[in-house]
Amino acid sequence: MTFTVIGHLCFDVIELLDGNEIQSYGGIYFPLAALANFLSPDDKILPVFGIGKTDYNSFIDHLKMYPNIDTSGIFKFSGPTNQVRLKYSTGGNRIECSKHISESIPWKRIHQYLDTDMILVDMISGFDISLETLDEIRMEIRDKKIPIYLDVHCLPCRINEDFTRSYCPVQTWRRWLFMLHAVQMNIAEATHLTPERLDESSLAKHVLALNTKALHITKGDSGSTLYMDGHKQINRLDLQAFDTEKSIDPTGCGDVFAAAYCAHYIKSKDMITSARFADRVASFNAQLLGSKEINKLTKFRLSEFHEIAS
Repeated sequence: MTFTVIGHLCFDVIELLDGNEIQSYGGIYFPLAALANFLSPDDKILPVFGIGKTDYNSFIDHLKMYPNIDTSGIFKFSGPTNQVRLKYSTGGNRIECSKHISESIPWKRIHQYLDTDMILVDMISGFDISLETLDEIRMEIRDKKIPIYLDVHCLPCRINEDFTRSYCPVQTWRRWLFMLHAVQMNIAEATHLTPERLDESSLAKHVLALNTKALHITKGDSGSTLYMDGHKQINRLDLQAFDTEKSIDPTGCGDVFAAAYCAHYIKSKDMITSARFADRVASFNAQLLGSKEINKLTKFRLSEFHEIAS
């Protein structure tokens, strides 16, 4: 199997509730490393993103631990790599401060990596690709029936003068969510995405009417909700999280959820069991600090992992 992964890389500085601070790779590194751990060495992962030229060699050396990652789509740019400071407060809320946002990944970097089985686009910064580039991807793979999974992430966000983020609606949200395999967002992203401030069920109805097959809304310790196109009706499935009392750091859990779903789906072609797998893996990821322990996800390698009971 071959996966294409598109989104911005970050260097994360995470301030935990106990006052401790963690520094680790973040952003697209979470789904990239997660896929590398879920998949076999014979599978291939094709990441497409840029990194500051002073950080390039050390990052490529770091990725050598994953034989299933082809690094040819990772390119250098002048200037620093995006830095993100995350400060958590009680209730799972956080303040995010983003500096040095990378330029959008251009179509010319992406098009040669679309001979693939599935495409994961993760809008880490909200500026990872343009809407026009997403349209180019859709047109390129339309007749090949390659599924596209879009994690909305920071698409409905702005960068303020002090580099903090705040939510703002996306006027073109229907074009973004058109003709995809699945779309993922958390509760806050779902609330702020549309200018109409659609409620969850109304949003699901609109998304699935756009010829998109599924909508995942992740809900932290409450698990997630999967909405599926059921041939003229919408099927809803509420899924539980696992071992929530052990959660210590939610950073990257949504990204890992997306990677887990995609890895399982491309092998099973089953949305429900793939969503259950994603919930279990994301819950486990919440027990890890930043991305430093992400290789513990190898326990979920799909060649060894038993199917999750319904």
